[in-house]
Amino acid sequence: MKYKHTRPGANLLVWGLVVVAYAAAAATIVIETRDPEYRDLTRVGHMTIHAPDDARRLGASQVAALYRARSGTPFSTLAPGSTIRVIWADGSSELVRITDPSSPLGVRTVPGTQRMPADR
Repeated sequence: MKYKHTRPGANLLVWGLVVVAYAAAAATIVIETRDPEYRDLTRVGHMTIHAPDDARRLGASQVAALYRARSGTPFSTLAPGSTIRVIWADGSSELVRITDPSSPLGVRTVPGTQRMPADR
């Protein structure tokens, strides 16, 4: 039986790319504000991507705080730099990045990631 010999670095490169791609995909948490635990929050109820940026940031911060509080490790969940895809009540969505977990405006919207319901 003949074995095909490849360069040792090629296998390492391929597996490294697989691990990096998986980590990037796993790093984004999706939160649907239509779920019962989120839809009654004061800043989230009727939010859409057409609302002003500061209002969306407040809503996303409130959603992130509730997600953090419900997790088993609230102080290490959603650290600064984490990314969340927030799906608003009308089905529109956007990515937000955590900047300061202790601030009421502790998230920043990622420009160009706002999607209408049909665009998802």
